Amino acid sequence: ALISNLRVAKRGDLFIAADDGSVADARKFELVREVLPLVRQHPVIAVRAGNPKNIHSLTDLLRDDVKLALTNPDAASISRVSKAALGETWSKLAARATVMKPAVTEVAADLSLGTVDAAILWDATVPQFKGLLAVEVPELKDRVENASAAVLAVCSQPAAALKFARYLAAPEKGGAVFQSHGFQLADGDKWAEKPELILYSGGVNRLAIEKLLKQFADREGVNVTTVFNGCGVLCATMKTMDSATSPRFPDAYYACDLCFVPPVAAQFPEAFLLTETEIGIVVRKGNPKNVKTLADLAQPGLKLGLCNAEQSTLGFMTRGMLKQTGLLDSVRKNVVVEVPTADFLINQMRAGGLEAAVVYRVNAAPQTEHLEFFPIKHEGARAIQPFAVRERSPNRQLARRLLDTLKANRGEFEAAGFQWRGNEPSLKSKDIKVPEYLLEK
Repeated sequence: ALISNLRVAKRGDLFIAADDGSVADARKFELVREVLPLVRQHPVIAVRAGNPKNIHSLTDLLRDDVKLALTNPDAASISRVSKAALGETWSKLAARATVMKPAVTEVAADLSLGTVDAAILWDATVPQFKGLLAVEVPELKDRVENASAAVLAVCSQPAAALKFARYLAAPEKGGAVFQSHGFQLADGDKWAEKPELILYSGGVNRLAIEKLLKQFADREGVNVTTVFNGCGVLCATMKTMDSATSPRFPDAYYACDLCFVPPVAAQFPEAFLLTETEIGIVVRKGNPKNVKTLADLAQPGLKLGLCNAEQSTLGFMTRGMLKQTGLLDSVRKNVVVEVPTADFLINQMRAGGLEAAVVYRVNAAPQTEHLEFFPIKHEGARAIQPFAVRERSPNRQLARRLLDTLKANRGEFEAAGFQWRGNEPSLKSKDIKVPEYLLEK
């Protein structure tokens, strides 16, 4: 009913949905944007205190001596969820129902007054009515749903709406009230008037996300502190902190490649793939030194720039490819500069200090007027960029919304030269296998 009203009214700021299905329906009609889970609930059989009818199963609800009350599945989430879980059993229950009403609170009130003997309610609804008892049944106990606050697409004040939604979800604010009424909390973020989200990001991602981060911070009404650096530097920084509970430990980590996720897998257990880019050789326009392959990097006197293997993903992967092909020693003789991120190499190429450098394709893409890019012919010459949220971050929901924002802006990444990987399944960080040739020193 509320979904229909929202489609017609086209006004409002927040929609409080009782279950995940309602959120899915709202998304289908493009009615909502951000969704913040507030509490978790599941269906139970509700009876009067003392269980005078001795009801312990769904089968008991079909007895002739039991008056059953249900809500209309077309109007109330509780019955829509129960109907989906029970299938044919629901049809039998609906046929036996003494009364069917549009709202779960109306059914709970009837049961509390004693006009019916049993009902199917949310577990959190039962303690809100005097004299009721919840009976758990196996067919329903695992059908856990999130009640959520969703920002409407027509909302004209998203920062204010999101702030209120964060307040509702915060364990020490709205969460405390929900909990006092019998609800199970859904792990909302710690309350802050203006939260600060700390993001550690590999340098290659800067090209696509800087503008998106600003837009996200403005819409959410939060501060986003982003540290761009080589992933080796970022991982080393995280390891020097006392623990993942440090107030400056990042809430999210956006690596240049999967190979730099395992070092912090304990803090970031799940990696969401977003993009991919090739690794190659960049030279001056016209390629005066005729450098196109890894072997060409060993030609005498070439002024070569690389990323540092200890500080960066690109340097780590470059060293691995050179070592596997037997070119490491001969190529290193030409290295005149090593840096933590590839953008420094592009700047030095433009300034004339280098004749060749190993970079990502996306680094070279904005410089096609001045530089040429040649992909490296090697199985490892591609980097996949994963995004991960810290499991114990006090800003987990906020970080996940940032991930949602990035995934919703595929065009920005493709415009920057990335290949999109955001539709693929996430990976368990501990299961990511780094190729052996990269691990050899």
